[in-house]
Amino acid sequence: MGMYEQIARNKRRTFVMLAAFVLLIAAVAIALGIIFKAGVAIVPIAIIIAIAMAWTSYFASDKIALAASRAVPADGPEYARYHNLVEGLCIAAGLPKPRLFVVNDPAPNAFATGRNPKHAAVAVTTGLLDTMNRVELEGVLAHELSHVRNYDILVTTVAVTAVGAIALMADLGMRFMWFGGRSGRRDNNGDNPLGLVLVILAFALLILAPFAAQLMQFAMSRRRELLADASGVQLTRYPPGLISALKKLQDNQAVVHHATRATAQMWIESPLEQDREAETAAAGGEKKGSWLNRAFDTHPPIADRIAALEAM
Repeated sequence: MGMYEQIARNKRRTFVMLAAFVLLIAAVAIALGIIFKAGVAIVPIAIIIAIAMAWTSYFASDKIALAASRAVPADGPEYARYHNLVEGLCIAAGLPKPRLFVVNDPAPNAFATGRNPKHAAVAVTTGLLDTMNRVELEGVLAHELSHVRNYDILVTTVAVTAVGAIALMADLGMRFMWFGGRSGRRDNNGDNPLGLVLVILAFALLILAPFAAQLMQFAMSRRRELLADASGVQLTRYPPGLISALKKLQDNQAVVHHATRATAQMWIESPLEQDREAETAAAGGEKKGSWLNRAFDTHPPIADRIAALEAM
């Protein structure tokens, strides 16, 4: 499959994923309506809420992602190399230059965010700038700009916001079920088997929805990382740069302090401690875990990514 066909497929997957998140948010809202006894009137309200959340995610998720990571604009002469490399890569890729940010953190890492190439941003940690030489940093930046060119950034940033919204709504319903709705369930559902079944199904949905949302999010993330590696080295025409950078990331066990499970998929490598420990164990020949644990990985193993690049 050619690169342009892959980009077109990514765009289609983006809209499919947006629709899936809208449906999941609507289902969670309907479950809340059942628990709060709002009746069938909650259905159109839930759909409107879901569409509003998706629309807000589309336009504001980059700001949310940058704020959550505590990224600040990369102003000042100390970031001249950073700006020069991005400018050169953007000229080669035919992309507008994104806004550039820095995260004050010693762990080497980077991410891209935004809804399209015209409204994109790239952020790197101070640790990445200090750790990588010029060709390694160029490889990392080419990887992130490939996320921009391939329209990965839209689905990534929307997924971060959508997963957070689903988790928040589910938590609200769970708290009401346990602390605010016990007496109501005993009084009103005892003589209504159908009502009791609906409450049980709503309760089950509230438990499973956050996990389903994260599985959707992480599965998309793993595929897109491999594509960004490949298209990144096509951009630099120098695979050893990104390979060397990935090896340094593999050896460095520092974690990004302000990263969370919700934002982990944005980074070039998982910024979370448990994921880095699992990666180290896998590199040492130990079993990484069950299929369920691997399903919640935000990135493919670095060793697999390096092997794929070395085979190019």
